Amino acid sequence: MDIEFVRSRFIKHFDGQTGHVYASPGRINLIGEHTDYNGGFVFPGAVDKGIMAEMRPNGTESTIRAYSIDLKDRVDFDFHDGKGPRASWARYIYGMALEMEKLGVPVKGFNIAFAGDVPLGAGMSSSAAMESCFGCGLNDLFGENKVSKWDIVLAGQATEHNYCGVNCGIMDQFASVFGKAGKLMRLDCRSREFEYFPFNPEGYKLVLINSCVKHELAGSPYNDRRNSCENVVRHIAAKHPEGKFETLRDCTWEQLEEVRAEVGEEDYTRAHFVLGEKDRVLAVCDALVAGDYETVGKKMYETHEGLSKEYEVSCEELDFLNDVAKECGVTGSRIMGGGFGGCTINLVKDELYEPFVKTACQKYYEKFNRAPKVYDVVISDGEYKPEHRCDYHNVFHLCHDQFCDQHGCSFRQHLG
Repeated sequence: MDIEFVRSRFIKHFDGQTGHVYASPGRINLIGEHTDYNGGFVFPGAVDKGIMAEMRPNGTESTIRAYSIDLKDRVDFDFHDGKGPRASWARYIYGMALEMEKLGVPVKGFNIAFAGDVPLGAGMSSSAAMESCFGCGLNDLFGENKVSKWDIVLAGQATEHNYCGVNCGIMDQFASVFGKAGKLMRLDCRSREFEYFPFNPEGYKLVLINSCVKHELAGSPYNDRRNSCENVVRHIAAKHPEGKFETLRDCTWEQLEEVRAEVGEEDYTRAHFVLGEKDRVLAVCDALVAGDYETVGKKMYETHEGLSKEYEVSCEELDFLNDVAKECGVTGSRIMGGGFGGCTINLVKDELYEPFVKTACQKYYEKFNRAPKVYDVVISDGEYKPEHRCDYHNVFHLCHDQFCDQHGCSFRQHLG
């Protein structure tokens, strides 16, 4: 993303003055889907695609003037009016303003223009990138950067819950805030403890194949699955009053079997996937430490099978791409993200990369009369304030360490 482009739009649509620029990335998740709100483990990393926003206080008490550069849409609203904007994209700004205020930040009116290159509907969490970016900016503009990174993560989650209708976990916001270049993170969503794992698999590439089928998580498909998991936990807790059962993380395989008849086959099957996915994340961590990418790939395929057949969040297009990956000898492939469309994430040996991408694109187009999109994965840093002019490039831009350090451009200001 080009900071000067965002700045030019901000100047044009507001009062001609510049503000401060903030950026936050989207994410991939190697393994561990639908486990975050079940108290399990996830294994995400931030990527080199994200959201960039320019923001400036506008002197009003509570009027937000917001411009979406990509949608070419402007909305002005009072974030204290109790209703908020109707435009779905503006509700992320509205929600973060209110949630940061709850954290003690004296938020006042501000102008904001933002753009992004996270593919919408691809399962790379553009919404969490927005929340993290806006929270980063509000913390800097009004909060003297006193709000912790974890509180910004939780404010983003609360925004999804309270203002956008998605009862999500914390993985997406966590990855967007805590990401580090070249590292994946194993997050324990119950304790919030996390560990960085270097990720530079020699001889392999990570590549996303976007089905270009858009998914909407708001409403019943996502929330129904969470309700299924919570229903199973309630039944297990009723059978074992001596224990403490908050999420499926606290439940065993034996306890799940005890309540199978009571909860019904649909809820049982969904919970069965979650318990299996918890075990797969830990197995992948061990395999990465050992450099065993064949086991990593095997577990990725197992996850796809579970998401498709047990959790039922796949679709014909994603299953087709997964089948093509198997036919091409790809080491690992699975749905990435909440499901109902989006991307597959693929672990591919270097020598198979080009033939796999070519075959997948060709066969997908022949089957669905639609070209998929291909994104190479670059594991990058989390939220930051990229206001620095790179002398080598003579522009303001995102100065990624691995690219710009060689030119003496190593400035990076992390927030939170």
